[in-house]
Amino acid sequence: MDSGKLLHPFIGHTNIIGSVSFSPDGRYALSGSGDKTIRLWDWKTGKYFRTLKGHSGAVRAVIFSQKGSYVLSGSYDKTIRVWDFSGKTKQILKGHSDGIMSVAFSPDGHYVLSGSRDKTMRLCVLLNIRAQSIR
Repeated sequence: MDSGKLLHPFIGHTNIIGSVSFSPDGRYALSGSGDKTIRLWDWKTGKYFRTLKGHSGAVRAVIFSQKGSYVLSGSYDKTIRVWDFSGKTKQILKGHSDGIMSVAFSPDGHYVLSGSRDKTMRLCVLLNIRAQSIR
């Protein structure tokens, strides 16, 4: 990192990338894009190995849960999605009247905080989500 040398580009999205994140264990990277997808990457090689699809608008915010077993995404489609590491949607949260700009898991992984273009933050309880370690 001291040299600022580019190790490799991450190529695969077909629109702008609005958010990126590293997994807590440092093995994976995550990106959300205007192409309405989320990609999971092996950051050491720059290759993606899974594409998460389900949002109907640009994905503006992505983050891993504290233990890395879930992905949280916020979109201009006004929804928040909780995904498991296999790419399956576990929960869809609605309520904002405009696009989601930021998302966060609580430290215990039981709550989600979101910020929106509607000038509000919302705190939601997650259902049927168990804290697990990343696979």
